[in-house]
Amino acid sequence: MQKSTHILIVGGGTAGWLSAAFLAKTLLTSDNNSIKISLIESPEIGIIGVGEGSFPSIRGTLAAIGISEARFIRECNATFKQGIQFCDWVHTPTEPASTTKNHYFHPFSQPSQRAGSPELLPYWLHGLAGKDRAFADAVTMQKYLADCGRAPKRSSDKDFLGPMNYAYHFDAARFATLLAEHARSLGVHHLLGNVDAVELAESGAIASIHSKEHGKLNADLYIDCTGFRARLIGEALGSSFHSVSDTLFVDRALAIQVPYPQADSPIPSYTISTAQEAGWIWDIGLQQRRGIGYVYSSRHSDAAQAEQVLRRYVGRSMDHLQARSLQLELGYRPIQWIHNCVAIGLSGGFLEPLESSGIGLIETAAYLVSYLFPYNGEFAPVAKTFNHLMSQRYERIVDFIKLHYCLSQRTDTAFWRDNTAAESIPASLRDKLNMWQGRPPSRLDFITDLEMYPPSSWQYVLYGMEFATQLPTNLIRKDELAAAQEAFQNIATMREFAAKDLPDHRQLIDFYCAQARSTTPLVN
Repeated sequence: MQKSTHILIVGGGTAGWLSAAFLAKTLLTSDNNSIKISLIESPEIGIIGVGEGSFPSIRGTLAAIGISEARFIRECNATFKQGIQFCDWVHTPTEPASTTKNHYFHPFSQPSQRAGSPELLPYWLHGLAGKDRAFADAVTMQKYLADCGRAPKRSSDKDFLGPMNYAYHFDAARFATLLAEHARSLGVHHLLGNVDAVELAESGAIASIHSKEHGKLNADLYIDCTGFRARLIGEALGSSFHSVSDTLFVDRALAIQVPYPQADSPIPSYTISTAQEAGWIWDIGLQQRRGIGYVYSSRHSDAAQAEQVLRRYVGRSMDHLQARSLQLELGYRPIQWIHNCVAIGLSGGFLEPLESSGIGLIETAAYLVSYLFPYNGEFAPVAKTFNHLMSQRYERIVDFIKLHYCLSQRTDTAFWRDNTAAESIPASLRDKLNMWQGRPPSRLDFITDLEMYPPSSWQYVLYGMEFATQLPTNLIRKDELAAAQEAFQNIATMREFAAKDLPDHRQLIDFYCAQARSTTPLVN
């Protein structure tokens, strides 16, 4: 007979409730009543998220836990996200517009490649797509469609499927509320209370936690979702924090919520990331408002300067709006699972919001806990595997984020000069860049199970930042030149038809909201 197992998640928010819902869906089956899942959260601690961008993996997670796309879109004020537009990252914005590209696009769709056709990257480097045609625009129609205000799918497409790859923008507080309601419906026991003590066993594992509202709480596995405080994994168990502040400099954020001028204002289906003197500004379109924030380095700017930058971007008409200040701790714990305690979310690490890794890392950790679950009670080998996979993933995300900064040609402020200094670039990234000077990156440069971002994401950013690759002659075959040129032309031609086939972004959002309204009550 299988041993009864109690999982206690400490902390709510997106990390706690997404973990609870995923574990409930995968572990609490009708023929397995030996596992119990509880979550305790403080009624006094708010959610750090101020508006979230996500990565396409979120669609699989929502499908796995059983939340419909229409319900998610309506209840979380969500919109579609087809990628990220990076403005002023390559060149100083004061340079003449005639000589400077002021933005590039990181789409979520893979470069087009029909069966039997050549990979297009070498032929783009060869100039076959046209001298001034950006890589992302040459190999996928997604940037064009997003610029046209099109959604990535049609109303007739099934949940979480569409012609274009996509993620979402959403309200973090609403998302946590939806996840909590759904997790409770799946059998998760919910407790409101504050953890005031953690008791350790002689072995060093957690013996129990104590809450003044509920007394002593015992579990077999404790999941720490207590945010930056890391109440269990950090304070109680002493897992060290590995800072990456010598590589990634931004450690502060100012966020503000800006209403649209009209109720039917167009909603961009991509995040807008605009580089500034000491960091960058995110601009995320939700249904009724924009979430805008300035992520900056306190070593290169003070709070007063940062607020001036943010308000200059937002506009003087919004001076009455209150900005929220956040302090960020960039880094991660190499050991995120100790004995019977595992960290998920901010308690495990945080690597700035540039490429929306936060939600993706929560998804990965919840997935690993579920599929590595120690049914036999043997925590040590599972912890070892979990720690290896998570720490390796964090290392690779650090490299990917740094890629955006270290290739900049901006020298106008100390922030940008420091970001391109060799000593701030990890050796692992320097090795990649040295290789890619002599050949373009390929899938063999990446280990799938350790990567959050596919090779195409690296390619979009690398060549969006105007990286120079000396193309090896053996990658260009004369018998494939015509096929490659035809592929580039087909993409340019078919995008016109796709733009007519796909609906307006806001219109599709309205459709899903109406669909959900007829079947599901709105979460308050």
